[in-house]
Amino acid sequence: MESVRSVAAPTVQRLHETFFTYMVGIDARDWLDLLRENRFAVDPAYWPRAALVTGASLRTSLAHAKEDRLYGPVVAKTEIRPPLFILGHWRSGTTHLQRLLALDDQFAHPNLYQTTRPHTFLSTESSMARWVAFWLPRTRPMDNMPVSVDAPAEDEFALSLLTRCSPHLGWVFPRHWEHYLRYLTLRDVTPAELARWRAAFTWFLKKLSWRHGRPLVVKSPTHTCRIRLLLEMFPEARFVHIHRNPYAVFQSTHYMWSKLSPVLRLQEQDETLIDERVLRPYTSMYDAFFEEQALIPPGRFHEIGFEDLEQDPIGQLRALYQTLSLAWPDDFEPRLRDYLDSLRGYRKNAFSELAPSTRRQIADRWQRGFEAWGYDRNEA
Repeated sequence: MESVRSVAAPTVQRLHETFFTYMVGIDARDWLDLLRENRFAVDPAYWPRAALVTGASLRTSLAHAKEDRLYGPVVAKTEIRPPLFILGHWRSGTTHLQRLLALDDQFAHPNLYQTTRPHTFLSTESSMARWVAFWLPRTRPMDNMPVSVDAPAEDEFALSLLTRCSPHLGWVFPRHWEHYLRYLTLRDVTPAELARWRAAFTWFLKKLSWRHGRPLVVKSPTHTCRIRLLLEMFPEARFVHIHRNPYAVFQSTHYMWSKLSPVLRLQEQDETLIDERVLRPYTSMYDAFFEEQALIPPGRFHEIGFEDLEQDPIGQLRALYQTLSLAWPDDFEPRLRDYLDSLRGYRKNAFSELAPSTRRQIADRWQRGFEAWGYDRNEA
């Protein structure tokens, strides 16, 4: 498979740019409802992508019904052991932290296949994951981190497919970004929407818990502003929050928008709006985070600076485990060292200096982040 992929790499890349979208994991009823919600406003350039989703949604619906018949009763009886939630804004190091924690076998995590096929992964992963892997890019478009179907992944993608209540859908339908932004904190949704979200999230974690039989490490930046809701659902949950210099977060998130949007969207977007679409969610997210952080009981919250994790990853993880009263397995540190050694050649993205007007906006609108974590607004 790998040799075929290598030979066909340019063709695969072109097909990926045209057709790839995580929306292939949605079922037909939700896909139709989503199109209706957006008045079927798919721009002509993205009709092939929408056609792919339509065909895939029909197959997903059939496989979904079969999976529920086969696994529904046993999943319904499955207990979700207290999860560990990784919190932090996009591009703050949440993926790096999740991949480090995934090396500890006392935990399990949702992977890329499971988060993009949430309806069907119990019955299709063993047969379909290799085929899906063939069509994946080798690296993530926004940071060149390796991509694989079994790598830890963000559960918000699954939630957007299961509930249609996700800010991620603002990437798919960028002209309706305002509508989907209200799902970031889930504070301004209807009771029916919230009930649908809670039921879907619980069901997804039950499926993962039945598959793995271990506590889950769950990572989505969106959970950063849902602490109250998560504690209502999982009272014994633990939380770790990772923060990063806001200037770096802005640059990296802006770049992520520019790279992810073309491979996700079904509409053209106004590129001049990207600054605002980076600035506003950060403010909403951290207003909610600072309001709700104190709800977490002592001993179940830990905070890490991305810069500190880069400098001393093992020391920072040991401090995390100590704060959260987690056992440190004997084989964990050797695994960490092997993984960290594999990253020695990795280079982060380099960005040009921010325009003075943009720096002022970040410093003013994200002031709370600078102050809470001791970052200097006068430094890059």
